[in-house]
Amino acid sequence: MLRILPTVALLALWVWAFIDCLITPEDEIRHLPKVVWIIIVLFFPLVGSIAWLVAGKDRAGARSRRNVAWPSGPTAGYPEYERPQQRRVVAPDDDPEFLASLKRDNARHEDMLKQWEADLRRREEELRRDENPEGGAKG
Repeated sequence: MLRILPTVALLALWVWAFIDCLITPEDEIRHLPKVVWIIIVLFFPLVGSIAWLVAGKDRAGARSRRNVAWPSGPTAGYPEYERPQQRRVVAPDDDPEFLASLKRDNARHEDMLKQWEADLRRREEELRRDENPEGGAKG
């Protein structure tokens, strides 16, 4: 049991340091680029993990930059889930702009229907004249 404990501790430290290095934002990493830190931690488990803990991540600067207020609601701290407060959602039947657009569309459709009916009457008249060229006298 005691022989396995150092191996498990080293493995846990290595996995933790590697994952921490992967998820740390670029602006919180010190001294080397993120890719170099990942390679160091990946290929040198003990030395790389300790180096990452000691020199890789800017822990003090991250705490001072986070200056977040205490959450006050269910989505506080997550702005992507918060609704904009300045816009009020209005149902379509209460929106005067939407109702006006419906009236405009109705008027436009009525005009179009009248034009189609007039065109249909004109075509029917032309067909009747073509069928009966004598001017309406049947003989």
